[in-house]
Amino acid sequence: MRVAFQGEIGAYSEQAAVSFFGPQIELLPQPDFRSIFEAVVQNRADAAIVPIENSLAGSVHQNYDLLLEFRLPITGEIYLRIRHHLMALPGVRKQDIRRVISHPQALEQCRAFLQQWPDIEIMPYYDTAGSAKRLRDENLRDAAAIASQQAAIEYHLQILASEIESDHQNYTRFLIVERQPKVPETDGKTSIVFATKDIPGALFKSLAVFALRDINLQKLESRPLIGKPFQYLFYLDFEGTLKDDACRNALNHLGEITSFLQILGSYPKGRWI
Repeated sequence: MRVAFQGEIGAYSEQAAVSFFGPQIELLPQPDFRSIFEAVVQNRADAAIVPIENSLAGSVHQNYDLLLEFRLPITGEIYLRIRHHLMALPGVRKQDIRRVISHPQALEQCRAFLQQWPDIEIMPYYDTAGSAKRLRDENLRDAAAIASQQAAIEYHLQILASEIESDHQNYTRFLIVERQPKVPETDGKTSIVFATKDIPGALFKSLAVFALRDINLQKLESRPLIGKPFQYLFYLDFEGTLKDDACRNALNHLGEITSFLQILGSYPKGRWI
């Protein structure tokens, strides 16, 4: 099985992919999030793993937009504990470091640690593992990267400080997307996106279709509706699957009172690792 992920070998997305599918998969690193969706659509990958939210840094908004644009069904999810490490080339000491390189979300998640070095230059980069690879490829002896332990192993770096995230309850939720849906019989979740009509109480009425049927809502996220300034799409996760009568009835009801409704996927609840 071929699985696309964003970043370099050693990225957290790679770790999540292997944890979800197993070590036998073929990994297809991609330079950006759009490319991982394209890899599945173009049959270069059988599935893609997509970070959608972090417990500290919040949602990955671009991927919400890409879920709607590509309309690949969500078939699974996994919650990965994120452990950030400060690493450098062998022989480099902490006092030698003048700049720290990593993905913007990783830098944000390690803000408290980095604030101890007010004179350090913070350099955002496209990927955590990519920042580790850059140290090796460019032989940067005045820089450190923030990345995973696996990245340190992959690029032969030494870890100078371990688990430097500001909050150790640091998890990223990843979604699995494939070309065909895989709806579970029970114990699942469903993700949808909808737009309300421009009438009083529209959002309240939309959410009420779930409350009337005792369906537990787990997340509501708004995104701008392109072409209609200050109007919004709502992304919603709720407990239950499309094989549940209550969920199907709720979605039928919702379709009658909204201007747009798209089911993004119905899938098993994710493991925490």
